[in-house]
Amino acid sequence: MTLKAVLAIIVLILAGVGFYHSHKALPPGISHNGDAFPLSNGKLLTDATYHHRDGSETRDHEIFDEILHLIGQARSFILVDMFLFNSSRPEGVEHRHLSEQLTEALIRRKAEQPELEIVVISDPLNTLYGGSVSPWFQALREAGIPVTETNLLPLRDSNPAWSSIWRLCCQWFGNDPEAGWLPNALGTQPVTIRSYLALPNFKANHRKVLVADEGDNLRALVTSANPHDGSSRHSNTAISFTGPAVTDILKTEQAVLTMSGQASPGLDRLISEAGSNQTMPPRADGRIAVKTESAILDSALQMISGARSGSRLDLAFFYLSHRKIVTALLDAHERGANLRILLDANNEAFGHQKSGIPNRQVALELHKAGIPVRWCNTIGEQCHSKLLILRQPGSQTELLLGSANFTRRNLDDLNLETDVWISTPPDSAVAIKATDFFEQQWQSGPESDPVMSLPYEHWADDSTLRYWRYRLMEATGLSTF
Repeated sequence: MTLKAVLAIIVLILAGVGFYHSHKALPPGISHNGDAFPLSNGKLLTDATYHHRDGSETRDHEIFDEILHLIGQARSFILVDMFLFNSSRPEGVEHRHLSEQLTEALIRRKAEQPELEIVVISDPLNTLYGGSVSPWFQALREAGIPVTETNLLPLRDSNPAWSSIWRLCCQWFGNDPEAGWLPNALGTQPVTIRSYLALPNFKANHRKVLVADEGDNLRALVTSANPHDGSSRHSNTAISFTGPAVTDILKTEQAVLTMSGQASPGLDRLISEAGSNQTMPPRADGRIAVKTESAILDSALQMISGARSGSRLDLAFFYLSHRKIVTALLDAHERGANLRILLDANNEAFGHQKSGIPNRQVALELHKAGIPVRWCNTIGEQCHSKLLILRQPGSQTELLLGSANFTRRNLDDLNLETDVWISTPPDSAVAIKATDFFEQQWQSGPESDPVMSLPYEHWADDSTLRYWRYRLMEATGLSTF
């Protein structure tokens, strides 16, 4: 057999592996399109960092205060599924030690309530795919709290150009936290080359969810915030709620545990008893539906396509790059809807400079079409919210928020993501706080203090080369966004 024939066979095998793992059936329970249930006891929470004109900084951060409160009062059940759960952080700026605080809160509550069942799920990035030991996971396990590092193999591959090679050559070797010799980006313990070979698969359990019992009810919290020290200054949003939609959250988390080969009898019991252990309040402030993976894309497109002349459509996002979303926004603008797009400039991440891709390239398209675009005024932190607000004249306010950026990886059944869609009266506490948060983040001008946003021109990038670089990265998966 000639060398050309051998190479052709190898290429065909790689192409076949890449195609299969990019299009294979999803594991059961993934891509959940939940029904709308009454929004019960809804509470919107926000984090914001303010930069004042005198150079000082203040913070108004509510989300992890609420998470720690819910953990501290739980008596029977807690579930935590969080993407970044580690203490890495850049030097020179004070950060809140969120990973330590969350770990200690769980361990303390378990000691106070020994019968309390706690389920912790996270992403294997926190151990660099098995190449190191997480001190937080280790402490939880020693306290009798199981930690599931999500098995990502059953998920579709977002970067088949690399993953097809990795699946054939490298996945079989596992990993060894005792054999490291390379620098660790998330800690001090050296890691193996196998960790860095797994990293370009660019897939994750990107969810940020908490469920805890609260009196006779269960309360869920869905957020864009991570228990990650280096992320503790970011702006974020969250919604907590009770009622039957919480059972949908439990079902989506049960799917992750099943996919990872883990069981939770307490979780299974709560789902089976869902009809009897939830006490509904006498009134509800609207409706709420749980959406995961590509169901989030469907909800976003439905909201954007519903925006007409006189509608107000506001977006505050860390990453905006999905082509269907961009096209839908341009179409909504053509229909006469009033759009405002607030983006992170993608200029810095945890002390490292970034190229501005993809937000500056998408912003160029939107700006050319006449859509107002502004940049969050960040200094080291990130504008990390993933918030879409639709306001129709004389109608309900619709919200979509949670873990998902508007990117191919987050919306096309590649990452694990959890969002909620909400429809609520415009005078409800949830709607008022969401719109006030956006208005505050959007504010600017020579008299404003703090300075929350910057004009489009501040981070504008009209490079054709970088625009098509973004398009290639979005289409192929050869990117971290």
